Amino acid sequence: MRKICVVITARASYARVKSFLGAIRDHVELELQLVIAASALLDRFGDAVSVIEGDGFKPDARVYMVVEGENLTTSAKSTGMGVMELATVFDNLKPDAVVTVADRYETLATAIAASYMNIPLVHIQGGEVTGSIDEKVRHAVTKLADIHFPATPRAREWIIRMGEDQEAVFHVGCPSIDLAADVLARPALDFDPIQKYGGVGNLAARPERYIIVMQHPVTTEFGQAGEQMEETLAAVHDSGATALWFWPNIDAGSDQVSNAMRSFREKYDPPNIQFFKNMAPHDFLRLSANSDCIVGNSSVAIRECSFLGVPAVNIGSRQCDREHGPNIVNANHDRDEIIAAIRSQIAGPRPTSSQLYGNGDAGRKMAEILASVPLRFSKRLTYVTGATG
Repeated sequence: MRKICVVITARASYARVKSFLGAIRDHVELELQLVIAASALLDRFGDAVSVIEGDGFKPDARVYMVVEGENLTTSAKSTGMGVMELATVFDNLKPDAVVTVADRYETLATAIAASYMNIPLVHIQGGEVTGSIDEKVRHAVTKLADIHFPATPRAREWIIRMGEDQEAVFHVGCPSIDLAADVLARPALDFDPIQKYGGVGNLAARPERYIIVMQHPVTTEFGQAGEQMEETLAAVHDSGATALWFWPNIDAGSDQVSNAMRSFREKYDPPNIQFFKNMAPHDFLRLSANSDCIVGNSSVAIRECSFLGVPAVNIGSRQCDREHGPNIVNANHDRDEIIAAIRSQIAGPRPTSSQLYGNGDAGRKMAEILASVPLRFSKRLTYVTGATG
């Protein structure tokens, strides 16, 4: 029985791997060890741990590692604290492999702790290109990882070009698409988000038509997050569209984004916007699937909403180089551009579903691979002939 320790550090991380957690738990040759850490434990970022426990997953450990401040210095300090605390957890749990997700600073902390403890590291969503600080972290984790689960063929190619053994790089798709596939099979919106989650705003009940908004700070543009959010707030308000708006993540600049949102709400008391902290993954995706458009800079617009065929307005540089399907229209941090893009996406035809990031069975495939693949924690650089350019 192999003990597979999955570290969840944020609400998005859980949504990315929920199906994978279930597949590990249900596999006869695997034992799930679940560690909840960082912003996933904090109420002001949506209290993801309550959602996780509500889905029937029991945490084996909780790691409090977030240094208050949401700036560049606290991000670095939180990473260091995460390495120390996670090392203790891994020493206690003694997993056969550790799984880390994507490209956040907590991901890097997980990778460092596991690597220095000679625990094989499994990395999900490596090899992707975006253009922000996430890219540095993602590629650093790739070099620390021993087993790779990239979401697209191009991402797999990039990992191999970075010198990783192709026999340890498995293109399985993104497990977040597994949830989107569930929703696409039963897309009807069967709940009222205002009634179920409340939120803050003037909407009394679920609107017939609405857009989703989710915009995070860009770490490499620290200091501009507030102004960037003000442009989006003004654009959505002036567009006339009813908006269900979700709180930003904990990256450096989060306070600037949150303050801009609070100030706008206090100043204008917008009648067409309802603000939410978090929702259960399936609820959020079902809400997205029934929306007119998703706006902001979250990767959910590029991954899950591409599969669901939801029009998206991608704002700014956070996702500028990431592979995307036909549902994306890009806009700068300019209210007029954003309004024009929103109106164009709402008025246009619905995009076709894209399987760029998978077809809905990634979690099961990943569990099967981890039950049989050699678990190793040492490797040598592989030179790939012709891997230039």
